[in-house]
Amino acid sequence: MSHAYQYVVVRFVPRVDRGECLNVGVVLHSQSAGVLRCAWHLDEDRIRAFAPDADLDGLRGALDAVGGMCERPPAGVDATLTTQGKRFGWLSAPRSTVLQPGPVHGGSAADPAAEVERLLDHLVR
Repeated sequence: MSHAYQYVVVRFVPRVDRGECLNVGVVLHSQSAGVLRCAWHLDEDRIRAFAPDADLDGLRGALDAVGGMCERPPAGVDATLTTQGKRFGWLSAPRSTVLQPGPVHGGSAADPAAEVERLLDHLVR
């Protein structure tokens, strides 16, 4: 059985005013499979070449927060974010920070949870 899914590529944007970005992660949601998952990869050499003054620890912390939001809404987060679909909507909403979601794309896969790693390999690594 194939499950439809939506995903966004998570982009590192060191200078929002310039709009230049580097793909660092993927967030995938499949309502039919009950999956909301994030995977990310930081190629430190590539990031340093792109943004020599990048805060790698801060970037890792922000990506961990995205992963945490995929697993469950953190304590103190608005009760409207209790479903996976609503959390995906929040994670995929445009923002003007150093981590930004790209456009929402769709696809289908027999195993959406495994599809996250395939997308990460194809779009980030």
